[in-house]
Amino acid sequence: HTHTHTHTHTHAQATGGNTEAPQAVGLDKLIAQLRASVVIPHRNPDGPLHFAVDHCFPIKGKGTVLTGTVLNGSIKVNDEIELPEFRVTKKVKSMQMFKKPVNRATQGDRVAVLVTQLDSKSIERAIVCAPGSIPTFSAAIISVERVRFYKALCPSKRKFHMTVGHTTVMATAHFFVLPAAAGTASGAPLLQGPGAGKETAIDLNKEYLLADQLLPSGKDAPLGSQWALIVLEKPVTAPANSLLIGSVLDTDVHSNACRIVFHGRILDTLDPASAAGMAKLRVYKPKCKTGSIKRVVDDTVVIGKDLFKKETDITKFINLKVHIETDSGKIPGYIEGSFGSSGQYRVRCNEPHGLPISKSKAKKGKGKENDDDNEDDSGRGGGKIVLAFKKYMFDSVSNNAKIQQ
Repeated sequence: HTHTHTHTHTHAQATGGNTEAPQAVGLDKLIAQLRASVVIPHRNPDGPLHFAVDHCFPIKGKGTVLTGTVLNGSIKVNDEIELPEFRVTKKVKSMQMFKKPVNRATQGDRVAVLVTQLDSKSIERAIVCAPGSIPTFSAAIISVERVRFYKALCPSKRKFHMTVGHTTVMATAHFFVLPAAAGTASGAPLLQGPGAGKETAIDLNKEYLLADQLLPSGKDAPLGSQWALIVLEKPVTAPANSLLIGSVLDTDVHSNACRIVFHGRILDTLDPASAAGMAKLRVYKPKCKTGSIKRVVDDTVVIGKDLFKKETDITKFINLKVHIETDSGKIPGYIEGSFGSSGQYRVRCNEPHGLPISKSKAKKGKGKENDDDNEDDSGRGGGKIVLAFKKYMFDSVSNNAKIQQ
């Protein structure tokens, strides 16, 4: 009683003699604001299971417990689940959430799953999924954005440390863009493609231009306008749309430099050993070669040289367009076929070229084309033969598909 009286007296002194409870000021508004600000995430039980395992331990006489978080879909007792990295399928024996038995867990739930006949020593972190739903792959197409704190060049065909989930492997990155995003010779800004500002799905019906390097996001490279093909040195297992981080972890840790180069999302997976599969990604590099006229056969046909090496398969270039540059202008034509065996070729013009016809020379052997380099009239008529074409970087299925215009 004395304690209560003392407490009341002290409270009265602190409130200026008013012993009533203090009134709440703005508390209802604060609660309303907190409720309006808190976003309750939508838990979607549909879709294939993706369960991220972060701990594993055995229980004697029962089996092995996998603990982690359900990232997608749902899991139930008696479900068949797969550990794709280990190529094993198991049946869920029982589950617990916060030490209470449950029959089901959905996206966002933290759960412990009991399976049998699984060696816990071989697992630290792992992926559990619906059988066949998460691929293991050696190459992937990714949307990619460069980290602005990385200041060094980021060229194509360079090796990076690629981190997906808890796995880091070496990989080679080939960066590419839409042709419209390559800018113009006048220095005009790059065109902003659809989907800028978000991960842009790859369209295998379109052609893409191989980029020399990955550019920082900005005016010259809007968000969502750069992609990469990554070819991994070792296969990894990850679901579609997984986050991927490219780094240069072999950089000196004591240097004052950022080691994280870019990040992106996995859009599609490929098999580097499948020529047909790789050919679906139509990424090209523009090429331009200049040759010279060796001999003028008639008013529409010339023999050219210096475009190809002796060992080049000229059949890949048959019917490709060329033009002959002369003092009077450009004459369009096309490569009609090879000539001899030393990398020479026949060009047929679409109109008379106006060059002086070479003097007729005797053939060295009956039925043999004369491709002797000593018999050269290139200095008489002048003119250059220019060939511009696209070389598809990942297409080795057919000669016609690899080189086109």
